[in-house]
Amino acid sequence: MFQWELVHGGKTPPPGESVGPMQRLSWGRTIGLGAQHVVAMFGATFVFPIVMGLDANLAIMFSGLCTILFLLIVKNRVPSYLGTSASFVGGVVAIRAAGGDSSDVTGAILVAGLLLALLGLLVHIGGAGIVHKILPPAVTGAVVMLIGFNLAPVVANIYWPQDQWIALATATFMIMGAVLLPGFWSRIAVFLSLIFGYLLSFFADTVFGPITSVLPTSDGVAVEHDRVSWAAVQTADWIGLPSGTLADGVSVVHGPSFSLTFILLVIPGVIALVAENTGHVKAVAEMTGDDLDPYMGRAIGADGLATAFASAFGGSPTTTYAENIGVMSATRVYSTAAYYVAAIVAIILGLCPKFGAVVNAIPGGVLGGITVVLYGMIGLVGAKIWVENRVDFGNPVNLVGLAAGIIVGVGDVSLQITDDFTLSGIALGTILVIVYYHLVKGRREELGAGEVTKVL
Repeated sequence: MFQWELVHGGKTPPPGESVGPMQRLSWGRTIGLGAQHVVAMFGATFVFPIVMGLDANLAIMFSGLCTILFLLIVKNRVPSYLGTSASFVGGVVAIRAAGGDSSDVTGAILVAGLLLALLGLLVHIGGAGIVHKILPPAVTGAVVMLIGFNLAPVVANIYWPQDQWIALATATFMIMGAVLLPGFWSRIAVFLSLIFGYLLSFFADTVFGPITSVLPTSDGVAVEHDRVSWAAVQTADWIGLPSGTLADGVSVVHGPSFSLTFILLVIPGVIALVAENTGHVKAVAEMTGDDLDPYMGRAIGADGLATAFASAFGGSPTTTYAENIGVMSATRVYSTAAYYVAAIVAIILGLCPKFGAVVNAIPGGVLGGITVVLYGMIGLVGAKIWVENRVDFGNPVNLVGLAAGIIVGVGDVSLQITDDFTLSGIALGTILVIVYYHLVKGRREELGAGEVTKVL
């Protein structure tokens, strides 16, 4: 499994040629490619733990460990890097709004990871058709859309108000960079935007002095504060295991706590991960020319196990990263050896507390600019799923069957079931999307396509 064939004399592949998953270039070039993969995943992998209230250092370290676990399960046939998933951010926000802490968050995500692993096993045994029948593109697109757009209030109420002008400048830089920068640079627009926003905030502190705004810890009262504070960076060690406490008082490394109410809030993220992993495997198969359908279930299950593994210790959920597909597309090098290198680098970074302190010092305005773009992109990925699969909204089954669930999810509508149990937002919206779609679709099949319009 760990024997890669040396090809092209170890040098960059000539035009029209590529390097397969079980092949490699020279180790020097392989290490360089691994470093590129680290930079590509870097920004999003530590931004999302921060917005979920988890530890960035621990997330980076587990992204490396989970990438190795993933590669082992797929027998090195599906080159992928597992970074932090954004699919659970909405559910996590809902858990914290309902009074849950970080252990409740990781406990709920752990169960979601196990459910994803079970789905992967079913796909491996019965084929991908099982998932497509229950979760067709019309449904998965709607769920991904409502997950992304449900997060709009997080930007509007938490990050953006901390420094609106820095947020606007960072968002503008990220949008321009992602579209106008060439090749690899456009694929690391999140990382570049973080650096830009950081430097701009430092410049603003130097020139204009402290800012007065509302912080998440100031109980709604505007306070004067520096945009960038490196007090924790100066005292942090260079080498050490992730430690300390999170903002809610829970230890960085902690065991999970389980609540059915909170579990239901993150289950919709599983649907998004199924869609992400399926699309990732198909994209890699198209690039490499390999038939990866036999590994579809393994990939889905591996991501589920990786998510559960990370969450068991207080880490963040994982997913296969599209950013790294971009690196492979640009270099035509699909070697899994490079991913092992990237994983090892990430583990080393996770063992540097000073690096984590730098990450945790990212100004709120910078996060506001980045998340306003990223959350919107998550929502629009749902529309992308619809377009790529030619979902017909002239068909009332798709139009009406999905409508209510999307509005419930985006609008954070609640349904009080008992005194102690409420479904709302993403969880309720996802349930309605699935139930209404299949209810209407089943009725359509009973009546025939010609009668369904009259009924609806």
